[in-house]
Amino acid sequence: MEASTTVSSMLAGNKIFVPAYQRAYSWETPSDENNKYTNTHTDVFLQDLVDYNRSTGESHYYFGHFLFEEKGGKNFGVIDGQQRLTTIIIFLSALFERLKELRNLTEEEDYLFKSMVKLGSNYTFATVDYDKQLFIDYVLNQTKKDKNGIETESANRIVKAFDFFTKAFSGKDEHFLKKMLKTISEATCTTHQVKNESEAIQMFIFQNDRGKTPSKLEIIKAQFMFKVHLYGGDEKASLIDEIKNRFEKIYKSISSIEYKVDEDDVLLYTLRVYFNSLWESNAIDKINKLLSDDNPLAFIKSFTNALAVSFEHLTTFFGKDERDNIEIHSLITLGGFAIAIPFVIKAYTFGLQTKEICKICSSLETLVLRHRLIGTRAEMTSRINDVYQKFTSDKPDIQLIVDRIEWMKTNDSWWWAYWNRNELEKSIQGGMHHTIAKFLLWKYENYLLNQGQNGYRYDKIESPELEHIAPQTPTNGEPIAAGYCEYDEEFRNQYIDCLGNYLLLSKSHNCTIGNNPFSKKRSTYKYNQQQLEILEMTTESDCWNKEKISTRKGKIVKFILENF
Repeated sequence: MEASTTVSSMLAGNKIFVPAYQRAYSWETPSDENNKYTNTHTDVFLQDLVDYNRSTGESHYYFGHFLFEEKGGKNFGVIDGQQRLTTIIIFLSALFERLKELRNLTEEEDYLFKSMVKLGSNYTFATVDYDKQLFIDYVLNQTKKDKNGIETESANRIVKAFDFFTKAFSGKDEHFLKKMLKTISEATCTTHQVKNESEAIQMFIFQNDRGKTPSKLEIIKAQFMFKVHLYGGDEKASLIDEIKNRFEKIYKSISSIEYKVDEDDVLLYTLRVYFNSLWESNAIDKINKLLSDDNPLAFIKSFTNALAVSFEHLTTFFGKDERDNIEIHSLITLGGFAIAIPFVIKAYTFGLQTKEICKICSSLETLVLRHRLIGTRAEMTSRINDVYQKFTSDKPDIQLIVDRIEWMKTNDSWWWAYWNRNELEKSIQGGMHHTIAKFLLWKYENYLLNQGQNGYRYDKIESPELEHIAPQTPTNGEPIAAGYCEYDEEFRNQYIDCLGNYLLLSKSHNCTIGNNPFSKKRSTYKYNQQQLEILEMTTESDCWNKEKISTRKGKIVKFILENF
């Protein structure tokens, strides 16, 4: 490869791949069915090319810098630039497919296709191993048309990107496509090749320490591999292979759970498990200090394994176990679960049964919920760190954790009294954050449905929204005639925003009722138990007033106090 080249020259005759220990495809694509411009990665990519082709500039389009590791012959592992390069290949494959629909490729176009995309079964570019076959089948060969069997989020992104470009090209004529192909193939770029991983890692650290923002996990991976190259000695090759294998599993896990939990948070949770302390707060600083030791290899090996274990357990937790267990689903739905995850990772690591993990989740959920509702500035870590530290592989009994949380919920001593029943009751009297209110009403609905037994999942509600039964703005300026009591100061300040006047609805249901009179709203309340409860409460009087709001609020408050 030449240092300054074109995209077509960079690809021609080479086999470029994304190493398994590198991040998989992470670019986002518009979810809008019309694929209108939404400022996600792939539509910015497309729009920039469209804008360039509309301009009158004479300079070539520039695709930036790519960093490769030479692997012998014409094989190159892409170290930096894999997201752009993956998108270029997806884009080209969709473009050539559209051209082939219109006519046979010209000799020049056929050459570009064979040198930039594929020649028979020889492919110019390969993504990470676990997405490789999907990439070949769906993007390069188009032999796969369905969405079945997609195992990772990165594979899902590949499919979405190809579908996006395919749809974008579907109505375009030959002139548009030829101009796009010319722009891409003749676009300039710069490349740098390194001979070994040590140099590649140094380049990665150098580049990403000057303006770019890699994740902390990526920085730690680079630092680990660099230290192994410096101090590995006879073990270097095997240790590097081990780190690569661990990070291959880690990035595959990330692709499965990234919308549920941030990778850098998992790094921090792992630190708290590894050092058995909830006080750990700065992963980079802590790890850098340990890497400054004379021989950090033992730590690198054990902590990399700990990271892989954490991601493996959380893939199960946020995946199969979340789907199969309402207790886990409930904690995840609540959010704000950072304090709970180190306990969860430990529980999986110690081999606890799922029912025990569910019990931990239910117990921790009550504490997380109280903390979010009450909004106290009192820190929780010092109150539970000791029971966390005593929760070990030698003593994997969860009862100490459960007992501490129950004690905190009833204790009136000044240092412990921030999360007790009195504080909880005070926190649920008035308005609250809509996310928390929706969560509580979902739990209340399941309570009404099954009197405490497992009910339906939160994600079964289509786009859940919080409805004010008595609207925040009086209907047509006539609240009494519209079926609501007078909007006096007391009603506005104490009744509009409270649990008694909140109702959890699907978005489609909420859109149909708006600020309608109560009688019209009431006629639609037939889809779940709390809606039927409101129907029953208003059988004799078709008016939603202070008394009925207070009555309903009392029922919900009683449920919360008895169950949380």
